Amino acid sequence: MLARPTPSLWLAISIAIAGAPAAPGADWPMWGGNASRNMVSLETGIPRSWDIKNQERIKWVAEIGSQSYGNPVVAGGRVLIGTNNELLRDPTQDKDRGVVMAFDEESGEFLWQMTHEKLAAGRVNDWPEQGVCSSPAVVDGVAYYVSNRAEVLALDVEGFRDDENDGPYKEEQHTAETDGDVIWVVDMYNDLGVFPHNMAATSPLVVGDMLFVNTSNGVDESHINIPSPRSPSFLALDRHTGEILWEDRSPGRNILHGQWSSPAYGEAGGNKQVIFAGGDGWLYSFVPESGDLIWKFDANPKESEWKQGRGDRNNIIATPVLLDGIAYVAVGQDPEHGEGVGHLWAVDASGEGDVTDGNVVWHHPFRRTISTVAIHDGIVYAPNFSGFFHALDRETGKLLWEYDMLAAVWGSPYVVDGKVLIGDEDGDLTVLKAGREMEVLSETNFGNVIYSTPVAANGTLFIMTRSHLYAIAAD
Repeated sequence: MLARPTPSLWLAISIAIAGAPAAPGADWPMWGGNASRNMVSLETGIPRSWDIKNQERIKWVAEIGSQSYGNPVVAGGRVLIGTNNELLRDPTQDKDRGVVMAFDEESGEFLWQMTHEKLAAGRVNDWPEQGVCSSPAVVDGVAYYVSNRAEVLALDVEGFRDDENDGPYKEEQHTAETDGDVIWVVDMYNDLGVFPHNMAATSPLVVGDMLFVNTSNGVDESHINIPSPRSPSFLALDRHTGEILWEDRSPGRNILHGQWSSPAYGEAGGNKQVIFAGGDGWLYSFVPESGDLIWKFDANPKESEWKQGRGDRNNIIATPVLLDGIAYVAVGQDPEHGEGVGHLWAVDASGEGDVTDGNVVWHHPFRRTISTVAIHDGIVYAPNFSGFFHALDRETGKLLWEYDMLAAVWGSPYVVDGKVLIGDEDGDLTVLKAGREMEVLSETNFGNVIYSTPVAANGTLFIMTRSHLYAIAAD
């Protein structure tokens, strides 16, 4: 048996493709498609419009839960999503649970699900009916995600359909053909003392043999006390075994609310680096193999103040994008805090130490957002929670155009086939022409809220509302 490549070798190999958009006819195996987290695909033939009522271009529709935030990922002929247990596919696994579901990519056939009971502490750790908010990352037939119970899990993408119980973990309560097969699990809540506020929501990042996650450690119900300031905020694990390679608790007692962002990876200044968004509103860059800090950046003006949702200091809920040595990120707060002042930053990621004062490439005054930017052809596409969708010049940050969605935006923009797709809280999926001039190509209402981000893979466009998953055929 050949030895596995070392993490450093895998990182060296992976950097060459980390920022590359998904090629035509390719999978979309993790949140953002690749390690840079840039929401850009090279798929072609993606339609500008479709007809849901008359099933025009609709390949299949699958019913999921009633609240769905875990964005679709497509890999190995399967589509995986995170949702809740409202559909109750298995009456023996009843009550409120977090759920990951797997469907056949071509037919939409339901294959299996993995369900997770709610944490006993209730809404302070595990908000009712929110389900699994993590988007899985799928590599080599293994799906990695974070459950509503703040567990990092590795699952066999076959489930128990292959009649095998894979991995060292053998304690599954449900082992029918339609159940998930756990390979290993790391319980951040019970074993690491992590205290997730409301929910655990990070989407894992896989680079070579390494797996990176934000832990979601946060405040308690008082919104002031931090029960576990010494517990890790950022983790690096061996993706094959779940062994913790390093951990970091940099935000410590400075966590404002929660930590629901996801990490990104790339290279700048000759340094391979993994970037985490901390619960204190800072970006942190680490050496991937060791966890040594490279640089940090305060994504809020120094005069800003945290006032439990009323002030102008913000969390970072969006995922940073690291592309060509520049980190792009916007700040925001829990959507329950409503609208407010925010910021969008482009930061030179080649520095060391505290780079807050010296490494700003540009700054765009912005409303609060929980959306990740998409960058393509010299343009940064960025929506805010207030529903204003901005296109900015990538080099200068100059506003090129603004489009009013007329509804709150939870998801992120997706660039594919000369188009930019974005969903909103009214259930509208808007298709705009990608470019420096604003042009709306179509708008389709899906009849339910769209919290997620569109995904294109292997000639199909996938749109997830909070209750259904749609597969739309390309030309």
